[in-house]
Amino acid sequence: MARQGVRRLSHSVCLVLTCLSLALHLILALFCLSVLQTSCVIPPSSSSSSSLSFPGTIPLGKQGRSHSLSSQSSSHKLPVSRMNGDFTKMAAHIDHKVEASFNIVNEKEKDKKLIQTKMATKVVSGQRVSSRSKLEALFSHPLYNLPRKHLLEDDWLLKLKPKNKGGDSEEEDEEEDSDKSSEDSEWQSDSEEDGYDRANWTRSADTHPAWLRYHLGISRWELYDRNDPSVAEVTQQMATQRILSAVQKSGGTQLKLIMSFPNYGQALLKPMRQERDAETDFNLFYFSDFERHNAEIAAFHLDRVLGFCRIPPVVGRLINVTTEIRAITTDHKLSRTFFTSPVGNLCFHGQCEYYCSTENPVCGRPHVLEVSLASMLPDISLAPRRSWRSPWRRSYSRTKLAPWEKNPDYCDTVKQTPPYSQGTRLVDLIDMVILDFLMSNMDRHHYETFEKFGNDTFLLHLDNGRAFGRHSVDEPSILVPLRQCCRIRRSTLMRLRLLSLPGFRLSDVMRESLSQDPLESVAPLLSEQHLSVLDRRLKTILQAVHTCLEHHDDVIHDDLQGYDVNLYRH
Repeated sequence: MARQGVRRLSHSVCLVLTCLSLALHLILALFCLSVLQTSCVIPPSSSSSSSLSFPGTIPLGKQGRSHSLSSQSSSHKLPVSRMNGDFTKMAAHIDHKVEASFNIVNEKEKDKKLIQTKMATKVVSGQRVSSRSKLEALFSHPLYNLPRKHLLEDDWLLKLKPKNKGGDSEEEDEEEDSDKSSEDSEWQSDSEEDGYDRANWTRSADTHPAWLRYHLGISRWELYDRNDPSVAEVTQQMATQRILSAVQKSGGTQLKLIMSFPNYGQALLKPMRQERDAETDFNLFYFSDFERHNAEIAAFHLDRVLGFCRIPPVVGRLINVTTEIRAITTDHKLSRTFFTSPVGNLCFHGQCEYYCSTENPVCGRPHVLEVSLASMLPDISLAPRRSWRSPWRRSYSRTKLAPWEKNPDYCDTVKQTPPYSQGTRLVDLIDMVILDFLMSNMDRHHYETFEKFGNDTFLLHLDNGRAFGRHSVDEPSILVPLRQCCRIRRSTLMRLRLLSLPGFRLSDVMRESLSQDPLESVAPLLSEQHLSVLDRRLKTILQAVHTCLEHHDDVIHDDLQGYDVNLYRH
């Protein structure tokens, strides 16, 4: 009996020790697992967290207001890499006034770090690591560096007034001798009390603000030279300079504001009205959708990538609705439309034909708003523009069809009608059609030209806010002018073929070009679906041209006559 008691005791001790051992192993395993999970969490980088200090929407640069780039004459062109670099620098310079205004935002959003990490991941994933980018290679290609046409004096849109050499009075001579520093002065201002820069512009291009040099560079054949450094300066200044005034632009169907800057430059603002990835409802007509701020930005980049240079420079920016619109506006009609939403966001709606009501407001989050800023063209009084009704304008009716939709031979009539009966107007319009089809813009009812140049000039590709609404389907009716007329520029066709090659793929160069915009640090300006559809639509365009070449002889408008075309083949 004693032995049995000892045996039972030993079994009990062993069982207790076994249980203790298992418990210790379980505790150790749980501890190790918790350590491994902690070590796998990737903290957001300091640069990302510093540049994304506003919850959910706002990237803030820690640098102050950027210095203006060194002034250079528009006749001195820099390499493409310089301009691309200037666009990239722009993203790093957000105005310190904007940063200060963001400090008024309350901290009730608790998921700040999660959103920052998500945004930082998107930015990092979109970066390219390459010794030479596709965009740089594209802009270095001979097709993007064709010899420029010789420009006569009348081929420039604007020119400085000649110096007045009349008048030999003694008083004028004494004035000239007493102040030689102002002998060449063209325009002076002492309006610093109004917030504007003290200006003393002379005939020297070094004294001109960037927007004036950009305006002076407009010619008969293009809105700007892609290599002109003043274009990059204009976009940088729109993205960083202090805003002095905000008033609503009259006319139009949707809300637009005119913003003024200290150097007397102005920009047209279009606000964010819907999420970037929101696709247009298929039940909506083409004239019933919101305009998109990111579409204006993407259209500028696409126009530049295609080699057209016919859209004024556009850039994205984050503004404070409180300090940069409501507090500074002198537009009483606009100021009366501000209100605070039930969740504390500051909203306004302005007054316009459509979508200007409390049911369709523009709202900050709670004070900060994404916008696009497009540089203003020269004033109408200096450079009048003519508006042309597009021959392929839609009926803007829910029941009626336009003439071109009913007559497959409609273009035969157009070709016999001035100004399409001669010159380059028809192929200019086909260029615009190609741009619109790539970005699915169905709202091109009119286009404009500068009156000074008559019928022999380029078309302005303005007002692209309804582009990039749908990526799941293409709109074949946009390509009808190309299919009916079967005319296209040789240089345009060769660039399209170049962009269809893997080394210059359109979606890739567009992704890279858009990455230079400041708003790209918040989220991609175009979704991957919108980028990939560019390649599909490009194939559709090339197929349409191929069909034309099979059935017609006079398809190519040879604008490369006199050049060795073999030099531009790829």
